[in-house]
Amino acid sequence: MFIRVDSSNGVPVYEQIVRQVKFAIADGVVAAGDLLPSVRELARELAINPNTVARAYRDLQSQEIVELASGIGLSVRSGAKRECQTQRRRLLQMRIGNVLEEAFQSGLDAASVRRLVDAELARLDKQFVGNSSDE
Repeated sequence: MFIRVDSSNGVPVYEQIVRQVKFAIADGVVAAGDLLPSVRELARELAINPNTVARAYRDLQSQEIVELASGIGLSVRSGAKRECQTQRRRLLQMRIGNVLEEAFQSGLDAASVRRLVDAELARLDKQFVGNSSDE
């Protein structure tokens, strides 16, 4: 499965599941009509309490990302990809904004922040993009 949880990162496990399902939908890894693993199956795979998975799935249903497919489980709703892409963009923009705000509050000027951001982008580009082009 495409989900990994880290109980030490400060984000509740159910929220990690919600975010990762949305990101997978936004990326097209999971498409409209695809079924999510059952609560028991995902809980077993992640070695977590089934109630945690159930809570994540309820959140996804209430946000109209997935819907109950009678008798077979939860499936991704039509139109969920666009909504998940929008939500991912908002979440990342908010998190980047928080980091930039912290940088300015710590006394850095715009040029210093840009240098930090550029250096980190170059490092991550090598790590994530550079490796995939060599294969």
